[in-house]
Amino acid sequence: MRKLAIIPARGGSKRLPRKNIKNFMGQPVIGYPIRAAFQSKLFDEVMISTDDDEIADIGKLMGASIPFYRSGENSSDVATTVDVLLEVIEYYQKKGIRFSHACCIYPTSPLLSVYDLRAAYNKMIQQNFDTVVPVTKFSYPIQRSLSLDPGKRLQMALPEFKNTRTQDLADSYHDAGQFYWFDVKKMQKNKSLFTGNTGAIILPEQNVQDIDTEDDWKLAEMKYKLLNPYHEISTI
Repeated sequence: MRKLAIIPARGGSKRLPRKNIKNFMGQPVIGYPIRAAFQSKLFDEVMISTDDDEIADIGKLMGASIPFYRSGENSSDVATTVDVLLEVIEYYQKKGIRFSHACCIYPTSPLLSVYDLRAAYNKMIQQNFDTVVPVTKFSYPIQRSLSLDPGKRLQMALPEFKNTRTQDLADSYHDAGQFYWFDVKKMQKNKSLFTGNTGAIILPEQNVQDIDTEDDWKLAEMKYKLLNPYHEISTI
């Protein structure tokens, strides 16, 4: 079975400009998922889908392939991850290259571990899932979430749980925002990374950090230092 790693990294980023190649602990943040993909030894090819020359140059320097530049349509703010993945898969198929499975790995996932990539892949194959996604548990029960009404008065979003003890509420999870393993044929058919047959691996909160703001970035660096106390800063 041939497997492809796809790292979607466009040049435009509104909230954190150039965040896909922003310096993270001594090197461009995209370098971490590239390295993890290679170290996993799972993939026949590691490629970057980008519209940006600087991102392409950094990716090539680290061994990733950039077989084509992303279309303008799929470089816009409204393009979805699935749009980008379908473009990549279709490009390879037109070249006569087919992959049974692929993994979309986000460029700003410096906490990604090789172990998690392998664990998710094994779960997909062994349990015949269409896709497998890493998730983490919400730190507080979402059934007890609060909201503000138009008059700015605090109220429970779900008042039926007002008197329910937190320990009696079911756990809820959210997407870890690191990667998505998928069966290529099924993804092309469903045009979705979430189907009725999607599996999950659960990650501890310390291994997960969505990065959209400067505060997120600082938190990610703090978590990285905790997970990698002997990290040596290097540049490429």
